[in-house]
Amino acid sequence: MKRRVFLKSSLAAGTIAVAAAAGLLTPRRLLAANWPEGAFAAKSEADAVKAYFGDAQVVDSDAIKIKAPLQAENGAVVPLKVSTTLTGVETIAIVVEKNPAPFATSVQVMAGAGGLYSTRIKMGQTSPVNCYVKAGGKVYMTSQEIKVTVGGCGGKLDR
Repeated sequence: MKRRVFLKSSLAAGTIAVAAAAGLLTPRRLLAANWPEGAFAAKSEADAVKAYFGDAQVVDSDAIKIKAPLQAENGAVVPLKVSTTLTGVETIAIVVEKNPAPFATSVQVMAGAGGLYSTRIKMGQTSPVNCYVKAGGKVYMTSQEIKVTVGGCGGKLDR
């Protein structure tokens, strides 16, 4: 190793260590949201949506698009991409109606970020997948049915 590279690396590491020790590298704001325990514990879609969004009225919307396979070969790993043209997106949540625990996932969107969420979900059987988007204080929804060949939440076979 060359002496100059070693000295530069040592100086950089030392500077970072001093900054961290002084508290200059600590996050100013916690980015992780509270765990929506009530939504994940719910046994029905209606209960999950109420636990997560409260009593907000849900409106169907064409401004939300779900990109997912029409037929998933393996319910244990179903790719899903949600996009929306709504402005002021605050939250995106995905609910699988016929799963034992319907609330699959959610993400809180920081102000100014776009409305795009890509994930993989687990499905036990063929079911409508409902996507909820909270934007501008209102909750919007769209749905798509996904046929599952081999279930990922118990191995049920739909044909």
